[in-house]
Amino acid sequence: MIKILEAHYIGNYRIELVFSDGQSGIFDLSAYLSTRQGPLLEPLRQEIYLQRFFIDTGALCWPNGLELSPDRLHEISYMTAAA
Repeated sequence: MIKILEAHYIGNYRIELVFSDGQSGIFDLSAYLSTRQGPLLEPLRQEIYLQRFFIDTGALCWPNGLELSPDRLHEISYMTAAA
């Protein structure tokens, strides 16, 4: 099971993620939000709120209760060189 070990906001609605398998990726939230909607996602459209993410038990989370699966983020993130 993949877990997120580190997450860093790099600007322009993008978060760099480091996964437990040693891979790193860039999660583009602007692309993600362009095809999704819902009450938990709406606050993320404000960049200041978006930056309030944290990691909880290997998942990417926000204070409003939103939790994004590390496995899914691993699938949809643009992979970069290993950390």
